Amino acid sequence: MSLLETLKSEIVIGDGAMGTLLYEKGYDLCFEELSVSDPDVVKDVHLEYVQAGAGLIQTNTYAANRIKLSKYSLEEATSTINQAAARLAKEAAGEKVYVVGTVGGIRGFQYEEVTLAEIEEAFREQIRALLEAGVDGLLLETFYDLEEAKLAVTLSKSLSEKPVIVNVSLGDIGVLKGGITLTDALKQLRELGADVVGINCRMGPYHMLRSLEGVELEGDVLLACYPNASLPGYRDGRFVYASNPEYFADMAGRFVDQGVRLIGGCCGTTPAHIREISKAVQARTPLKRSRLSWQRQEPIYTEEPRRVGEKIHEIPKRRTSVIVELDPPKKLNIVTFIEGARALKEAGADALTMADNSLASPRVDNKALATIVREQVGIRPLVHLTCRDRNLIGLQSHLMGLDVLGFHDILAITGDPSKIGDFPGATSVYDLSSLRLMPMIKQMNEGISFSGKSLGRKTEFSVGAALNPNVKHLDKAVKRMEKKIEAGADYFMTQPIYDESQFEALYEATRHLEAPIYVGIMPLVNSRNAEFLHNEVPGITLTDATRQAMARCGDNKELAQKEGLTMAKSLVDAAKTYFNGIYLITPFLRYQMTAELTRHITEKEMVEQGREA
Repeated sequence: MSLLETLKSEIVIGDGAMGTLLYEKGYDLCFEELSVSDPDVVKDVHLEYVQAGAGLIQTNTYAANRIKLSKYSLEEATSTINQAAARLAKEAAGEKVYVVGTVGGIRGFQYEEVTLAEIEEAFREQIRALLEAGVDGLLLETFYDLEEAKLAVTLSKSLSEKPVIVNVSLGDIGVLKGGITLTDALKQLRELGADVVGINCRMGPYHMLRSLEGVELEGDVLLACYPNASLPGYRDGRFVYASNPEYFADMAGRFVDQGVRLIGGCCGTTPAHIREISKAVQARTPLKRSRLSWQRQEPIYTEEPRRVGEKIHEIPKRRTSVIVELDPPKKLNIVTFIEGARALKEAGADALTMADNSLASPRVDNKALATIVREQVGIRPLVHLTCRDRNLIGLQSHLMGLDVLGFHDILAITGDPSKIGDFPGATSVYDLSSLRLMPMIKQMNEGISFSGKSLGRKTEFSVGAALNPNVKHLDKAVKRMEKKIEAGADYFMTQPIYDESQFEALYEATRHLEAPIYVGIMPLVNSRNAEFLHNEVPGITLTDATRQAMARCGDNKELAQKEGLTMAKSLVDAAKTYFNGIYLITPFLRYQMTAELTRHITEKEMVEQGREA
């Protein structure tokens, strides 16, 4: 009897975890490569699951795709690894146990910039290798991204008529990333041809059961469920899961009550778990229900989102807008910083923007300073938010804090790596990059957290993104801009520009985009400052003429700053020909320089408006 026929008439027991079991045995590198280098240990795991009662086992190929194998320089061995893994599983399975080729989701925190086209090619190569090895079907698992899962199903059905099982992973009970309900996700996957649909990973049995309780799908739905053993703990430098096989036996019966036909285990589960599941359901027959009826509670907004007036990206659409960066100090004396904020407000700046530990050096928290300058100075804060220093939990918490404080102007950046800063031994977190942070912020604007939970009301963030025009191939920078706009960027702030000819080039390259650009201008203070920026700061390039002009000032500080301001004013005037957004960057808290530049801009704006009147 074929796998699909068996699933329609019986409850099939799947296997449990491969990776966490190998991890417990002391392996901690590429688990998939062990199918080639240490096949006996992989085969032994398969045999343990077969002996425990599994009627279906997976190949050891969860991450055996070109993209993830490249981490170990094994991308050229993709087909070899997949086919070796399939042979091992078939040898262990014998005649009575089915073998499915496992294909794991790619899109995740470390692979957020991989395109769907690249993923499709990686899946195609892996799936073909598994099919050539003679697997009985395909198991697509651990998909957090529904679009990626849909791609994998479509591709699988185009390459073979063998059964396709697809398991998505949830961010919250009954909800995928992006707030998509489990009902909607499974319905879309079935419409694309998936033979069995379900969920795996991230959750233990309890929360997975709650997610499955009455999913609304018409017809005789073939459901799969592969829960984790528990939530992971962390002990002695290793992740550990609760040892709870007897608990699994009780929960297995409840899964059958919800119509599940294929039951296995994911992270932390062992042959002992599968043995208990097998005992619990061996006498059960599948429950056929024409309709399963779980309903997701929609977000309830307890208060109206607060109105913030004109958004920062809307101002350049009607007039010249000036935002000024004033770096938070590295020491606790903030007197000069507050003086600078007052001077910049009086000069006419629209907003004061504050970096988030720029160049990976600790400074006074920009959220604290934003609170102070708004209360004491009355200037609009625009805070930078880096992915380097906070994990996903911290980022969402920080954004929630910004919202309740009423700060809605954000510059989302990936951040310089820790190794270049004052604490080179510090850890760079990078759960997200800016390209993943921006959609998270925009999702919060819909009232939904990253995991899919309701926030109680909608945030109202305006999201800025960084742009480096000081590159050899500007067209590539523009393509990255387009990706950021797709991810949710409302406006852009550039690295400092020191060549007037770049403004026209940037304008021509971006004129098809509606997102406004605040072009960066930072006055130079002396020749040493100019040489440091040119030679040591990534993304900043000075012209030879600029460097020579600063060098002629020698050690005369007053003359050097005057020359720096003269060049900056010329750059501002050239920039205003093409852009209504000006982003002034204050060097070394010398706020007098950016205040003078701000007055230069606002006074010219008043004159121009007078002429028009």
